[in-house]
Amino acid sequence: MAEETPESLIPYDEIVQEALRDVVGRVLSEVEAEGALPGGHHFYITFRTRHPGVSIPKHLIERFPEEMTIVIQHRFWDLKVGDDLFSVGLSFGGVPSTLTVPFAAVTEFVDPAVDFSLRFQANGADGEHEEHEEAENDAPAAAAEPVEDGSNVVSVDFTRKK
Repeated sequence: MAEETPESLIPYDEIVQEALRDVVGRVLSEVEAEGALPGGHHFYITFRTRHPGVSIPKHLIERFPEEMTIVIQHRFWDLKVGDDLFSVGLSFGGVPSTLTVPFAAVTEFVDPAVDFSLRFQANGADGEHEEHEEAENDAPAAAAEPVEDGSNVVSVDFTRKK
């Protein structure tokens, strides 16, 4: 006779997701404080474009109605990090834009220079990672070679076994 695991009254999934999003905020805060990225670090940040609090130009919402990826590397400015969101200036097709993104809207954070990755789930999501288009903001001339040892990859699966 197998016993079923009781339903938790503590929202562990949400607590862990929030703590991991705090990692993104801390990393971006350090970049903001230094005024530049250290070494070859750069970030791919994927977020839900229609999440409450997201502020991006209308043409980007039309082009990416659900989710988009931005790159924080050579061509960014005015990075500002708050408790619950960040804003950054980026160029799209040569047109400068300011984006404001709540951390709750972030679905993926990657630093390919050191093969570090965090993936987040929306409440009620099935946990599957969806493929998306390459980042659309203006890319740098050359990208750094990532370290391929896999030692810095963090993936958290919040699916429940029944």
